[in-house]
Amino acid sequence: MSCCVSCCASLTCGLCSSVASGISQKSARIGYCGLFGASLILSWILREVGAPLLEKLPWIDSSDAQTKEWYQIQAVLRVSLGNCLFFSILALIMIGVKDQNDRRDSWHHGGWTVKMVIWLLLVILSFFLPDVIILAYGFISKFGAGFFLLIQVILLLDFTHTWNDAWVAKDEQKWYIALLAVSITCYIGAYVLSGILFIWFDPSGYDCGLNVFFLIMTMILAFVFAVIALHPQVNGSLLPASVISLYCAYVCYTGLSSEPHDYECNGLNKSRAVSTGTLVLGMLTTVLSVLYSAVRAGSSTALLASPPSSPKSGGNKPLLEAELEEGKSKKGEEKESKPVSYSYSFFHLIFALASMYSAMLLSGWTSTSDSSDLIDVGWTSVWVRIGTEWATAGLYIWTLLAPFLFPDREFA
Repeated sequence: MSCCVSCCASLTCGLCSSVASGISQKSARIGYCGLFGASLILSWILREVGAPLLEKLPWIDSSDAQTKEWYQIQAVLRVSLGNCLFFSILALIMIGVKDQNDRRDSWHHGGWTVKMVIWLLLVILSFFLPDVIILAYGFISKFGAGFFLLIQVILLLDFTHTWNDAWVAKDEQKWYIALLAVSITCYIGAYVLSGILFIWFDPSGYDCGLNVFFLIMTMILAFVFAVIALHPQVNGSLLPASVISLYCAYVCYTGLSSEPHDYECNGLNKSRAVSTGTLVLGMLTTVLSVLYSAVRAGSSTALLASPPSSPKSGGNKPLLEAELEEGKSKKGEEKESKPVSYSYSFFHLIFALASMYSAMLLSGWTSTSDSSDLIDVGWTSVWVRIGTEWATAGLYIWTLLAPFLFPDREFA
């Protein structure tokens, strides 16, 4: 028996070492995304099956007053805390790394076996912390998640403007036609989705004024985006306006679908699959946002993405290309100054904030007022989504009007 255990342990260690070696040789950023994805899966699993286990831990409140959902939230927050600590520590360590000759550059790209062990230990240790620390982390996570949503919006705005500029720069008729086609498609999608939401969330026979207000505001904002973007004195374009309109309609949908399932104006209140589907979309959006921030981390147009001394000319390099160039520079053992292609500290900060946001998504923003069988449901989730939509609209309108209102200032 001991031989079997020893063999299994050896195989496991060998597998981890092989995976770690493969990650360091290909792309560090992909490896970090893998760890983040593993934390999401672990949180989801423990949320579903971990409640009975937590009830047996003596240092966690096991009184009869605590519900199943409370233990589910505890499981999610504790995994999130371990993951957040891991990336926060890396973010602090990597502050000020501007050159590839810095020893910390090798820490960022290598040592994956040690990193996996540390990550696992931090997640495990989080389950030994007292409830008061988890309660404090849950409170802080609400603000961290809000900050992540703000960064997500800024990245979306950066993406739409970059997309538009790339096609306009080609200066060919077919690309202008493509811009117009995509813009019209997005606007049609935004208004069609809004119309469907009226059917789902404004059922006849009920006073659903709040839902109607949310939907009308979404449609008005889409119209305002187009009017401002096409104004002759505003240097705007229809493509970003249409993409932002479609995104706002989607965020409005996620907000309305998060309404309590006993609320008569929630036309989807009988479908648990809708809650799970919304969660999957939310998680997918989170992962894509984190991946996009990693790809754009060296871009001069992304928020806080490039370190002060990094050259802007290297900011738009693709993910794998940038990693290969860094690998070549290390093989050559060149001692001359080689600025890093993106901010390592900001990169890890994104993952730390994303850990907080994913915890809020899985725990319904730590609200225990709804059924434990439903995910991301409650009025807190509703207002967070609607607030995100309005913040997106405000930031986009500001990007259009700021150059017009302040002509003496330069806006990149």
